[in-house]
Amino acid sequence: MAETCRAVILGLALITVPMAAKADDSPIVDYFDHWYDRVDAAQAAQPHWITPLVTTTPRLEQEFRYDQNFETVPNGGGNIYSYGAGKGLEVIPTERTEVIIGVPPYMEKYSKTYHDGLGDMPLLLKYRIAAENESAGNYIVTAFLGAGVPMGDRMFSSHHYSITPTIAVGKGWGDFDIQATLGDSIPTGQADEIGHPLALNVTFQYHAWDVLWPEFEVNDTYWPDGKKEGKSQVYLTPGIVFGRFPIVDRLKLIVGVGYQFAVSPEIPAFQHNWILSVRTAF
Repeated sequence: MAETCRAVILGLALITVPMAAKADDSPIVDYFDHWYDRVDAAQAAQPHWITPLVTTTPRLEQEFRYDQNFETVPNGGGNIYSYGAGKGLEVIPTERTEVIIGVPPYMEKYSKTYHDGLGDMPLLLKYRIAAENESAGNYIVTAFLGAGVPMGDRMFSSHHYSITPTIAVGKGWGDFDIQATLGDSIPTGQADEIGHPLALNVTFQYHAWDVLWPEFEVNDTYWPDGKKEGKSQVYLTPGIVFGRFPIVDRLKLIVGVGYQFAVSPEIPAFQHNWILSVRTAF
């Protein structure tokens, strides 16, 4: 019996060792072994601005991001707090792409009654069309394809999947840059009611003293159709982002704060919103 066991073990070893050696040379292992080489090459080929508080940057970024929103609803509607705000893991799988897997936010609504639960899950794919870093043209052009997964609780869900194609651009002049996005949200249900809102976000950003990034954003959503046809919802967002602070090896800390307030004549989704953003880039 012992001889049989030793023979089985020896046979498994003879099979496993060549397979392990072959696995080490596999394209999959090679792909992950060179992951950070691709990340470094992707980021070296683009401007090194920092991600704004609201506007999604056209840059390819690799980080984990956690935001908190503290919204005040108009007309005595109470307050809505969003923990996570749909942010999450951002990775660069190739030199021209980025994938964002948002974590469904935990939501709390304080009004005449209290409600809490999860919101919907956002997903985003970026494809960088063209870019030059600061030593060349200092610009970037990127296409986005976003998706909303209606997995949230009834109070905080859109109840329908959505697709959001977006074009994003950025241009820098020395320490100053502008980043902008224009996207159209396409719901998969109740389009006659929800409409196809167009979202325009523009960020004016300045880089000072190595780690300070003061900014001013304009966040505008316009409904060409649907229940809100002809209406526009405009917010202004002054803020500042601090970073990138080295932690260990590749890990860097980024922290941002901002105040978003409504200026459009129509009743906005919220009157004002305090934003806290914490990111660990790697």
